[in-house]
Amino acid sequence: MHRRAPERLAELDLLRFVAALAVVAFHYLVAFKSVWGEQPAELFPAVAPLAGLGILGVELFFMISGFVILMSAWGRGLGAFARSRFVRLYPAYWLSLAAAFGLYGVLALKGPDPKLTGAEYALNATMFQRLFKGIDAVGVYWSLWAELRFYLIMAVMILIGITANRILILGGVWLAAATGALFLDNQVVNEIVMPAYAPYFVAGMSLYLIHRRGSSWLPWLYVVAGWALALNAALERVERRVKAAGSAAMPVTDLGVILTVTAIFVVMALVALGLLRMRSNGLLTALGGTTYPLYLFHSAAAVVLIPLLAGGMPPWLIALVTLLAAILVSYLVYACVERPVQRLLRPRKSSRTPAAPSTQVEKASVP
Repeated sequence: MHRRAPERLAELDLLRFVAALAVVAFHYLVAFKSVWGEQPAELFPAVAPLAGLGILGVELFFMISGFVILMSAWGRGLGAFARSRFVRLYPAYWLSLAAAFGLYGVLALKGPDPKLTGAEYALNATMFQRLFKGIDAVGVYWSLWAELRFYLIMAVMILIGITANRILILGGVWLAAATGALFLDNQVVNEIVMPAYAPYFVAGMSLYLIHRRGSSWLPWLYVVAGWALALNAALERVERRVKAAGSAAMPVTDLGVILTVTAIFVVMALVALGLLRMRSNGLLTALGGTTYPLYLFHSAAAVVLIPLLAGGMPPWLIALVTLLAAILVSYLVYACVERPVQRLLRPRKSSRTPAAPSTQVEKASVP
């Protein structure tokens, strides 16, 4: 029985790009003191409180992953799922890792240098460095470890057989385990259960069930429960950042965090209900394709350009030029590396083989 190719949700392309811009704004305007040579929040005092909330752009990525990875995995075999994830994750990742090695290991540029050995860079090439207590070569790699663990859960579900009822069971068990993990505070349990990120993955999956089957009370209950747990997790994460950097360097309020997390859930609910439908076009497709490389390469662009331009331009213009350069590089990675690799490894169509799923599914599942 041939499965129907997932529909294209162009609005997710835009949401992912907005999430990536939020992360870039957080780094460029708040976090990258080592790159600017002074506190970015003092250079951009008017926008720093808003840019600081960009730290939660990753949470939006997780919620989109819950939605889209379930859509991608439904009715798909394990081999096809694993191949699609490999092709989507690794080519751009390896390029960004090579760039980090060149900038820090060879050129010794100033910035968020992890100071890794060659062996540690090699360990990063697996994307499993955190499993072996390794250090991320690029700061944003931490989120990919969370994504990989979610993919493993979905791989198990593929082996079992994905149905709506089984996804509801998974969501209920996972939310209960995440709640229990908050009280246990055990490192091993936290690695498995991911209590800080499980609410987003579960809510995303629940919203896909709503999108696929129509509204019913249990998926909505999971969304509300996920929102409550997500608020707690986000407040704790931002509070740790504020304590580490100081309130002047991270001028974010609890109210801002609450409103941002709530906005993430509301926007994704509107997507699930079909109330934010957008017609697909080339621009949205390009933005969606550029998102993952932008997430990976914006740090490298900052390390190269900000110190080079400092002193010769106003800070806001330096940030804008760096952003535009990062977007250009990211689009080139998407167009010249990712798309050719995806075309090369895409299963060939035949009269006996269903058409490959929509590329939207492949592009909307990671940052």
